[in-house]
Amino acid sequence: MIYQVYPRSWADSDGDGIGDLPGITARLPYLVDLGVDALWISPFYRSPMADAGYDVADYRDIDPLFGTLSDADALIARAHELGLKVIVDLVPNHTSDQHAWFQAALAAKPGSPERARYLFRDGRGPRGDEPPNDWQSVFWGSAWTKAEPAVLVDDGNGATFVKRKAQWYLNLFDSAQPDLDWSNPEVREEFDSVLRFWLDRGVDGFRVDVAHGLVKQEGLPDWNARAEMAGSDAEGMHTGAAPMWDQDGVHEIYRAWRRTLDEYTPTRADGSPDPAGERILVAEAWVEPIERAALYVRSDEMHQAFNFHYLNAHWRAEDLRAAIEQSFRGNDLVGAPTTWVLSNHDVVRHASRLGLPVDQPRPQGIGADDPQPDAEPGLRRARAATTLMLAMPGSAYLYQGEELGLPEHTALPDDVRQDPAFHRSNGKETGRDGARIPMAWEADAPAAGFNTTGEAWLPQPEVYAELAVDRQQGVEGSTLELYKTLLRLRRDRGLGSAGLARLEGVDADSPDVVAYELVGAPGSGSTADDATRTAVVLNLGPEPVALPEGEVLVASGPLDDGRLPTDTAAWVALA
Repeated sequence: MIYQVYPRSWADSDGDGIGDLPGITARLPYLVDLGVDALWISPFYRSPMADAGYDVADYRDIDPLFGTLSDADALIARAHELGLKVIVDLVPNHTSDQHAWFQAALAAKPGSPERARYLFRDGRGPRGDEPPNDWQSVFWGSAWTKAEPAVLVDDGNGATFVKRKAQWYLNLFDSAQPDLDWSNPEVREEFDSVLRFWLDRGVDGFRVDVAHGLVKQEGLPDWNARAEMAGSDAEGMHTGAAPMWDQDGVHEIYRAWRRTLDEYTPTRADGSPDPAGERILVAEAWVEPIERAALYVRSDEMHQAFNFHYLNAHWRAEDLRAAIEQSFRGNDLVGAPTTWVLSNHDVVRHASRLGLPVDQPRPQGIGADDPQPDAEPGLRRARAATTLMLAMPGSAYLYQGEELGLPEHTALPDDVRQDPAFHRSNGKETGRDGARIPMAWEADAPAAGFNTTGEAWLPQPEVYAELAVDRQQGVEGSTLELYKTLLRLRRDRGLGSAGLARLEGVDADSPDVVAYELVGAPGSGSTADDATRTAVVLNLGPEPVALPEGEVLVASGPLDDGRLPTDTAAWVALA
């Protein structure tokens, strides 16, 4: 069970309005009490923050906004003392334009070794004044930025000729995020060194940003579509359709990384690898079909890949069943575990997303002028979706604050928005800021306990105070206590490694019910000696349904005379 911490929004120890590493360290006991096994920390590297730290200027240092390398060491050490593993974000598709390599490239000539680390190309047209191809940025606009104009020379007769065409560099995201050229051995050697730097400092793994984007199709052919990465439908993501995504060459890179991480896996007394100390790689790969995504988790590549297929499923029984069963089929082909996720820093929080009309595509942010989510069914469905998800075998990822039921901030003023997608699209895409609001710890404290000064890099909506940790801690029926119960039972009943099958009979035959039986070995916290049999049942129909015979262990909402109401899920210990 992995919990994502977005560092600038988690806890601010110095009161400047931006969360930091000492703030994370101070709040680690909360994660232990919640019941997670690891935390994944979004980028904290030195950065000009053109894209909230996903534009890295130095992969071996901490940005002063967040602290120092000593603070990082202290965080890792304290997490390990508490039994938590630490996964850090790695951003290998691009660097910041302030990275020493890119500054050297700008100062060097076309064709130089410095430029060969990135994707510089001559422009089209007689002078090269047009971009090298028609690729569009994920953040809107051209994916190319002109690095220098054409060099013109007077021929001595009053005319000029082009000595050198204008050169451009590729940026699939912001112009401040130039893409690296992963066909260059120097790039590969540098990132192997970066991996080792952090492994030597004790990190337990890496979440790999844009894992499907490192290799581009040879020749960089035209592709007349926007390079959308995290859309609600993944059309065009599969290999061969988008020349910048999911090229087969990425897998060679990850096989090399896996070999590096395996060097750091400790051994048992008999010399065999100790799985408990394995260092892991997690792919952010927005790839369809799911069989293509499964290639990233073959036995000699990544350990896990985010299951965006489940995140994108519509709130209909048939869609959820299809997402779950296709996820298992795809990963079973390569003998890999399935992962589960409902929210992260790049998508609308699921407490709000599920309050929108069921057939609506997932929006890329919600603004004040957009149709607003219905908060009550949104939270009810979010609790049910999480209850279903946490029953599933495999690893699950939680995004900070979802255990409180925090909604998206849907009324942020435009003048506080920082997402480059909002600014590059001139507001056509609302962007991701609404999912990145500072955490709510104490209802009556400044900035809801995010710090002691009340400063916050993004304003919190009023509802955050009502949902703060101290308003939910120990309160029966609260979303926080639901998550704690689910995580405890998941561990005790061995659900993370359970076998799964369709649950037959009862009301599970209804087309509006999603129901499975899970058989798991009891976890270390359980007093049971035998395998556990657990049913998870989700009702999406209009009428309450009967539950299978057994003890109701937990339900996402109140039952109706022992029956399961609409948009509610429950776990039942089967006889």
